[in-house]
Amino acid sequence: MLDHIGLQVADVEASLAFYLRAFEPVGMREVMRYPSGESFVIGLAGPDGMPDFWLSPAEGGETREIHLAFRAPDRAVVDAVHEAARAAGAEVLHAPREWPEYHPGYYGVFLRDLDGHNVEAVHHGEGG
Repeated sequence: MLDHIGLQVADVEASLAFYLRAFEPVGMREVMRYPSGESFVIGLAGPDGMPDFWLSPAEGGETREIHLAFRAPDRAVVDAVHEAARAAGAEVLHAPREWPEYHPGYYGVFLRDLDGHNVEAVHHGEGG
């Protein structure tokens, strides 16, 4: 259903460093970059190489929390995201665990990024 998503962030380079470090276990990497004022717009991709996650400089005004989840191929990758995010200094909202209220096999970790967004790594496992 979704093709891509973009986040406006206070500091593109700092957010890029956070996402690359925390979500490296799911295969996240920078694939595109173009200038935007005194900063850049950066396209990030997973293993398929498609830039479907974008970071761009905030254009003023109020920002509101977004919830964003990245699919992990297994539980070990969710756990690896948790460890990488902790090493990057991220606030852990919910440590990795199963969330049966979502569906059987739903295993996720919830984190707070540098701009206050609720970001998640999730493996749907069996039943999802």
